[in-house]
Amino acid sequence: MSEKKESLEQQVIDLQSQLAFQEDTIRDLDVALAEQQRDILLLRRQLELLQQRQEEQAMQVTTENSVQEKPPHY
Repeated sequence: MSEKKESLEQQVIDLQSQLAFQEDTIRDLDVALAEQQRDILLLRRQLELLQQRQEEQAMQVTTENSVQEKPPHY
């Protein structure tokens, strides 16, 4: 009977250890996921700014080309 009790106690200890390990892993994954989400949001914002800058430069080039063109009567 004592051997069976010790075996059950060891199983409970093993399960508690596994649970603690899983909780630590989940916490680490949660932190990593939050960091990745922040990085993604930052990258999206940077991409939006780059697209906006590119559009502004394209409009500026178009405007400059229009100004430099000679009117048809020349």
